[in-house]
Amino acid sequence: MGRIDGAVDHIKQLITEGRLRPGDKLPVEKELADLLGVSRNSVREAVRTLTAIRVLQTRQGDGTYVTSLRPELLLDTLNFVADLHQDATVLDFLAVRRLLEPEATALAASRIEDADLAELSRLLTEAEEYADAAAVDHAGMVANDHAFHSRITRTSGNPVLAGVIANMSGETLRARVWRGLTLDGVAHRTVAEHRAIYEALADHDPDRARLRAAVHVAGVEDWMRAAFATGAPPDLPDEPRPWPDRD
Repeated sequence: MGRIDGAVDHIKQLITEGRLRPGDKLPVEKELADLLGVSRNSVREAVRTLTAIRVLQTRQGDGTYVTSLRPELLLDTLNFVADLHQDATVLDFLAVRRLLEPEATALAASRIEDADLAELSRLLTEAEEYADAAAVDHAGMVANDHAFHSRITRTSGNPVLAGVIANMSGETLRARVWRGLTLDGVAHRTVAEHRAIYEALADHDPDRARLRAAVHVAGVEDWMRAAFATGAPPDLPDEPRPWPDRD
């Protein structure tokens, strides 16, 4: 395992020194092994490790490349970590989101453009349709909720902040929350909180945007705390819908 870790560190060093840049193709396995002074098997395992954390990307029949290394791409592994936690540890993820998202929303209020507001308005209309429907589309609500919050945090202008926030509430956790909110009959209230955030953004009012976001995220955290206090949170939807690709 030590040799594999060493190979990982060597490849990382090549990237940090600028000898390998985003989008560059790695040398073939034998050449890379000779360059790093390790076995081909160690190189193979190191590449697998770095591919799993989105530093490298293997293209079938073409080779292995350094990814864009965008913060939101590398931070996406936090989503996986959040989804793995099935116990009250998820409350820690929600607490971090509560600390960060209001600030990102306040930043967005100063930067948001008409195109962003138009898309948020469209998502609000869609969310209201989901909430009004006789048959609840939980997967649709999850996708809509993710798109709404992601659009705002990306508009903050800080990709690291946006990436951390987006992954503090994994797909599994977000789906549980939305299913529970629907079962408790408060989906409309959640949509109303989204609209209050939107209106503060449309007014380019950072203080109000921060407050509205804080109230909303704290409400989600309170609901989840109550769910754990009384029993296991609701199950996932049977057929989750993939989230929209990130820009």
